Amino acid sequence: MTDSNLVTLKTFLNHVDADLAKSVLDSMGIESLISADDAGGLRPGLWTGTGVRLLVRREDAELAGAVLEPDSKE
Repeated sequence: MTDSNLVTLKTFLNHVDADLAKSVLDSMGIESLISADDAGGLRPGLWTGTGVRLLVRREDAELAGAVLEPDSKE
């Protein structure tokens, strides 16, 4: 995945929720990445202002969004 091809699908308040969402996408064959400004996990308080972001490829964003929130009306 190249940085220019990635979009933020959703922002979470913590790594646990982001990891769970990533696991769901992984199970559906949708690649994703978790990004947080927390010094590699050593300083979790650093991401409190920006959250923990779940990134997917631009072309996978619509499907990934539907997988994570199937009842959402867009």
